Amino acid sequence: MDGFKKMVCNFGDFCEVLTESGFSMSGGNAHGIFTAIPVGWENQQFSDSPIRWHTGKPDTDPWEWRMRVLAERNDVAYAKMFFGVGGFITKEWYPYFYAMRRSLSFGEEYRRGTVTNAAKRIYDTINAYGLLAVHEIKRFGGFGRDEKSTFERALIELQMQMAITACGQKQRQTKNNKPYGWPVTVFCTPEDFWAARGMTLADMDPVISEEKILEQIYHINPDAEKNNALKFIRGR
Repeated sequence: MDGFKKMVCNFGDFCEVLTESGFSMSGGNAHGIFTAIPVGWENQQFSDSPIRWHTGKPDTDPWEWRMRVLAERNDVAYAKMFFGVGGFITKEWYPYFYAMRRSLSFGEEYRRGTVTNAAKRIYDTINAYGLLAVHEIKRFGGFGRDEKSTFERALIELQMQMAITACGQKQRQTKNNKPYGWPVTVFCTPEDFWAARGMTLADMDPVISEEKILEQIYHINPDAEKNNALKFIRGR
């Protein structure tokens, strides 16, 4: 497909390639599957690409693209969905991954012991309050400072299971409602995320969904290794 050979020089190019591919890792490392971002942080100094990480320039800094797609587009989701790190999925392809990751309800997963207690606390908190920033989840969920690593692992666990997803960012505020510090990621459920964008997640067959995603992976990357591709699809 010609779109996958396109030189990605800016945010617009990235969105074009992502729309054609349907999904992508969010960094320069393809993890054996695919990335629409041509330059990784570790090798950007050796590249003649205009893409540069952590410059704060919204058109050429992929770090900015994570939140920019959420703010400016209604057809792309971003979260730590693949191999425990960030990735993008378009509106067209999200229901297929969702069918694979959420074939059982969250409650059933918890009863089977495949969801940790910390993950359930986070999920229940977001369900109760709606859109919440990371520091708000900690506060409303009753997470103490000694649970930092437990909280971070559970947050990734929930994103991998597609039980929650990033939906933007916000700044913390002082008691006088003045913003301070770096922006903090806001999370919600995938159902709420897509409902706000005019889509209800359809009930799709997991077997057919896996086959369809696998076919697209091989279309994008014919050299993809099957076991790695299945881990990419299933999240485990």
